[in-house]
Amino acid sequence: MLGLAATGCASNDLTRLGMPEPITEQAERVLALWQGSWVAAFAVGILVWGLIIWSVIFHRKRSEQLPPQVRYNMPIEALYTVLPIVIISVLFFFTARDQAYLMDTEEPADVHVEVVAFQWAWQFNYLDDTRENGGEVLHSEVGIPNPDGTADPETQTTLVLPENSTVHFDLHSPDVIHSFWIPAFGFKLDVVPGRENAFQANLNDGTEGEYVGRCAELCGVDHTRMLFNVEVLSEDEYAQWAQQREQEAADEDTEDLPVVDAADAEETDS
Repeated sequence: MLGLAATGCASNDLTRLGMPEPITEQAERVLALWQGSWVAAFAVGILVWGLIIWSVIFHRKRSEQLPPQVRYNMPIEALYTVLPIVIISVLFFFTARDQAYLMDTEEPADVHVEVVAFQWAWQFNYLDDTRENGGEVLHSEVGIPNPDGTADPETQTTLVLPENSTVHFDLHSPDVIHSFWIPAFGFKLDVVPGRENAFQANLNDGTEGEYVGRCAELCGVDHTRMLFNVEVLSEDEYAQWAQQREQEAADEDTEDLPVVDAADAEETDS
């Protein structure tokens, strides 16, 4: 207790048991599962240590006489077998239930992002629909691997998302296995070559701010610099930002079109 008080942690930091502040509905579900697992662990620990201490105190050696020997106590042996099965079954039920919730992508999304993980940076393609439905790229944000092998925030790409919205992520890798992880999401998912993984996140209201993201799978020599930034904007600010990025992408496409001389065009027509 003295150690906890000395840290000066807020009460919500203590109850989260090391988990970051959740900013999505899915992260809140993960946090609840994490806290429930700790409650179960503490309950089992208290029971086991209580029995050990009780045995040490009340059944310590008092003489050289052999104490009564009790063997084949069927009720106790059945309890030792059934109780762990019950505990594991309960934990499995809640884990399977929450996993199904985390992997559910049926809800219509407000924003669609294709996450491309490559050695050693990230590319975020903002789509008009999911890849499964043939979504097309509206605009992209691409990170640049630092040549000297160090992490540089200026070359890291930024994933921009609106608060109070549902975001659909399609994950893709052209080289090796990576892992898309935003700690504030309380959830990470592998990015596997040749396999299209997907998940959705419901961002909570009032979560504007800057967060961090990283690769959570050892993917090569420069894995440590495979970082990205996350910026959550209000819905109005995000709409303005997205419109500006789409306009910039359209202007770039226009500049890339070949220029045809009018005289050459007349000769071709003749």
